Amino acid sequence: MIMGLAVAGLIGISTHALAEESTSRKPNIVYILADDMGYGDVSVLNPESKIQTPNIDRLANEGMTFSDAHAGSSVCTPTRYGILTGRYCWRTRLKQKVLWNYDNSLMTPSRLNVASYLKQQGYHTAMIGKWHLGMDWASQSRPGEITDEEADVDFSKPFKNGPVDMGFDYFYGINASLDMPPYIFLKNDQVVTIPTVMKKNFGRSGLADQELEPEHFLPAFTQEAVSYIKTQDKKRPFFLYFSLNAPHTPIAPSKPFQGKSKLEGKLGQYADFCMEVDDTVGQVLAALEESGLSENTIVIFTADNGCAYYIGVKQFEQQGHFPSGIYRGYKGGTFEGGHRVPFLVRWPATVQPKTKNDQTICLTDLLATCADIVKEPLPKNAAEDSLSFLPALHGQTIDTSTRQGVVHHDFDGQFAIRKGKWKLLTKATEGLGTRKRLGNLPHLYDIQRDPGETKNVVNQHPEVVKELTALLEKYKRDSRSVQR
Repeated sequence: MIMGLAVAGLIGISTHALAEESTSRKPNIVYILADDMGYGDVSVLNPESKIQTPNIDRLANEGMTFSDAHAGSSVCTPTRYGILTGRYCWRTRLKQKVLWNYDNSLMTPSRLNVASYLKQQGYHTAMIGKWHLGMDWASQSRPGEITDEEADVDFSKPFKNGPVDMGFDYFYGINASLDMPPYIFLKNDQVVTIPTVMKKNFGRSGLADQELEPEHFLPAFTQEAVSYIKTQDKKRPFFLYFSLNAPHTPIAPSKPFQGKSKLEGKLGQYADFCMEVDDTVGQVLAALEESGLSENTIVIFTADNGCAYYIGVKQFEQQGHFPSGIYRGYKGGTFEGGHRVPFLVRWPATVQPKTKNDQTICLTDLLATCADIVKEPLPKNAAEDSLSFLPALHGQTIDTSTRQGVVHHDFDGQFAIRKGKWKLLTKATEGLGTRKRLGNLPHLYDIQRDPGETKNVVNQHPEVVKELTALLEKYKRDSRSVQR
């Protein structure tokens, strides 16, 4: 009996020691970024959603839901730049819109980003999926003069200033959105296959791999991510930036998901694709569990901006599905639906299950949060718009004394700024494809009382308009919004 108790005690000590060892190591970080997925497309965030997302919902049930999280822009390239660099993209050469197929890289190796920073801290770093931050392709005849129309790329040569030149140890993905050629897979700094078809159309006509169709990409990325997780050395932390091509156009669910939602028309196809995104999240969680990595792995699920109106949202809403949930606007606009995004965090070693947080955060905040996690300060010339949300994961209040407000930005380069309950839109825009004309006057909304942005109170609060205008101008002038 005594021996039994002793053995039980040793087992208890051993288990406790293993748990302590697991949580004392730097956590793995898996950042899953959906493409054009609305806040209301996630069933745990929208009780009226016609789309069920049980695996994404699981992150909420086992972790923390941030209800007031925002992309740095309401379109993809600027948001992606902000995620990696902790800096608003409108501080770069890209003042509006997005990069196109053969545009040169927006990133520079000299600027610290999440991958290069974590690599310095001993992490293995990988990027799988959609890059869309430009890369410097080799030209066959006119170096530095490649255009989308010419497509004068020498695909036999490596491209420069892509993910592996920015701190990622491994890259497998595509150069931009899946409706932008070339329609080929890329690996590290080269193409997997040289495109042989002159014109294939996944939304725009261009060069392609003859064997590839749109529905091949998400399953391939998912398989690659699962394989990456399962082959990691448990003694070394890893960072996986898993950037999906879905549910962005072309809306192309793979065969097992076609018709899975049992919804009709365009909504049915879109819902099927969202359900495949959800299944991808489930496969990632399963891979972590099978590898014994769940406990000390931070899994973040979010999106680069809201749902795109032009894919048929008018019909969606007629069928009772509102991809922006209770919020107004869509991808490309300054209203909430363009930039308020799902943001769910699971970290069993730290984050309590079924917790909710209503503090305002931005996708630019990842780099500062990583620095807080590994306890290695950032240089002053990096992450100018990044504020750590790690305190929230510990159940504490985020220290906003160093950043008073969060800036939003739209497709056309228009600004909005949020401070506390107030949101000022320098020009109100509904989103790409809506064709609504709202004039050039500023809009002011009390987001706490009016989250749907239905009542413009700009004339009732001139002092707030003056304060927020001055704050936005200060952030532009100072080249940073966070003071360190």
